[in-house]
Amino acid sequence: MPAFGEVAPGDKRDARALASWTPSVIAEREGGGALSTHQNPALTVDAVYLRQGRVLLVRRGRPPFRGRWALPGGFVELRETVEEAVVREVKEETGLAVRPVGLVGVYSGPERDPRKPTTSVVFLVGGRATRLRAGDDAADARWVPLRSVPDLAFDHSQILADALRKVRRRRSRPGRSARR
Repeated sequence: MPAFGEVAPGDKRDARALASWTPSVIAEREGGGALSTHQNPALTVDAVYLRQGRVLLVRRGRPPFRGRWALPGGFVELRETVEEAVVREVKEETGLAVRPVGLVGVYSGPERDPRKPTTSVVFLVGGRATRLRAGDDAADARWVPLRSVPDLAFDHSQILADALRKVRRRRSRPGRSARR
């Protein structure tokens, strides 16, 4: 069997097209040597960092949603865990060192991101809140009072609402400390 991107002897497909495939396009042989492709959603992460009645947000510096506020996050890199990715993305976009402390949920759908379908693993994160420094594709990074959060990019308003419900439920359970 030829290696990925190579053409078998007698194969009439264009070798340049095969060589241009990305890891997100998986090719598999079916009966009779026919080739079918599967395009998978991109894996992303987002972070919800809540602190003293505020949430950490970034103003997007690039399309889509340039200029809109969003949760810090981005695409998971090859050979990176989702936990590593959320730590890296928050550091790149805000300058903060964080650690995942809980899972908000997994959000998926073909319309979440206008560029392509995505599946996002969303974490509650915590850490030492040091000086914010916007970076990577974030034009600004701020602690925004929860009562003043604008409509967020992507589906981040829904994600934030889900995270707040989850935190409030956790705090209202008997036997749980109100402070974490």
